[in-house]
This record gives sequence, structure tokens and C-alpha cells, in this order.
Amino acid sequence: MVPISLLIWLALEIATYLFIGRQFLHADWPAALGGAFGGLLGIRAGINAITWVFGMALASPAPRLGFARTARLMWDEYLAFLLTFVLVIPFERLWMPADRLAPGKQPILLVHGYGCSRGVWWLLRRRLEAAGHTVASVSLAPPYISLGRLEPLLNQRIEEVCAATGSRQVTLICHSMGGLIARCYLARHGRDRVARLITLATPHMGSDLSRIGFGQNSREMTTGSLWLQDMAAERLAVPAVSLRNAYDNYVMPQDNQRLPGAQDIELPPVGHLAMLYDVRIARLLIELLQQKTS
Repeated sequence: MVPISLLIWLALEIATYLFIGRQFLHADWPAALGGAFGGLLGIRAGINAITWVFGMALASPAPRLGFARTARLMWDEYLAFLLTFVLVIPFERLWMPADRLAPGKQPILLVHGYGCSRGVWWLLRRRLEAAGHTVASVSLAPPYISLGRLEPLLNQRIEEVCAATGSRQVTLICHSMGGLIARCYLARHGRDRVARLITLATPHMGSDLSRIGFGQNSREMTTGSLWLQDMAAERLAVPAVSLRNAYDNYVMPQDNQRLPGAQDIELPPVGHLAMLYDVRIARLLIELLQQKTS
């Protein structure tokens, strides 16, 4: 599972930095510990910076924000990156208890993106539940296999959620790669179990950044891939909304988030991971869900 493997990776990474500090730099323990955590933060700052370099090189069609707003955008995304991959996913059980699936309401099923797990929804799930919704989640693992091989996990979870709630259908809210897996599900199983699809910054037409990602699913998400070409030929079978992030630092060109046949809504400036914690995005989703049920 993703949380356990990521926790092991963090432990090994910190141990490596400590070993280098003690054995090669001859640092005392306080300095070695400081260097280890500095390395942990620095590596993640570098990864985050790479996404923005790509985003700036492949210029977004959106208007420039200016230095201060751009710096704030990048800083918030860095904090979201740290929160997600250092605290939230490795310690998922502390943040994300089991789904509370009460019968009687049509549930929402949250589908995470590339390299993540259900833990990334911990805050949005609380906000949706506070608004009166029944919310389920799913972890798709192992994390770097083909998108088509992840789809059966989504199918299984949809059936479990429908059985637990007595509902005939679910509404899918999907972040990034999750939207592609949801479309794969619809292509294979049709619309019987899905009332509506809402995607958040999904690379419907691919992302050039995926060329440097890990795994078969990253190859399949690369702009122009055969997988995406095959998926583009599938008719959109359910009402859908594509929430498009014009300043996205992972999906680029950013217009590749457009989904033909879906309602297109541009998000306020926000980072790719930061949107999962942004109250503006939560409010927008709640408004869309109210429109569906009103």
C-alpha cells in the first residue's frame, strides 16, 4: 500500500542523510539531524521547483499574476507538497478514518491522483460531510501501474459503496489522474452506477510533464499517448464538469485539462496539490453538488 511504502521510503531517506552527515561530513548528532531534515525539505523544494520550471517554459494561456502572487502560489504549492507526501500519506491512518457510509443518500466517491492515496482527501471529505453529503474514498494501488489495471479497483469500490448505502449511483469527484481512471471505468461499464463526473485538473489530453514521471501510468498520461487517443474516441456517457486550473504546475499545456462534452469551469489561481486543501475549491464543489440536487 502507498502509505506504508512511502513511510518506509521517508525513514530510509532520513537514515541515508544521517549516515552521510555522520560518516562523511563528521557532523555531530544535532548537526546531522538538522542536515537530514534540511535535505528532506530541500529535495522536495527541488521537485516542486521542477514542476514550476516546466509550467513557465510551457507558458500558460492565463494572464501573468505578477511576482508577489506568483511567489505566493508557488509557496502554497510547496507547503501542500510537504503536507501531502511527508505527513498526510505516510501517516494516513491518523488523518483519514474509515468512510462513514450511511444509507439513504446518493454518495460521493473521491478518486485521487498520481502517486497519492485516499488520504489526500482528508480535509475536503470533512468539508463535504459538513455540508451534508455522504462521502466515500478509494486508494488505487500499486501506484505506478497502467491506468487500465487501476480501473478494476475503482469498479470494486463503486459496487461496495452502492451496496453499503443502498444507492443505485454515485457522483465521482476526481483529482488529476483519477479523472482518467473514471473515464476508463465509464468506457468499460457505462453510466448505470455513475450519476455525474466532476474532474479537478485532470490531464484529459495529457501532460508534457508526464514524460519525466515514473511508471506505466505516467507514460499513458503523456500528451499524444495511444492510451489517451483511445480514450478520446469514447463518448462521454454522463453529465460532466471539468474544473480547469489555468495556472497548473503539473498538467501542461494547461488547456489539456479541457474535456470535450463537459462543462468547463476555470478555477482561481492555485497549485495542483494545493487545490485539495483550498476552501475556495471546496465551496465551488459544494455549489456544483447543490445544483445537481436542487
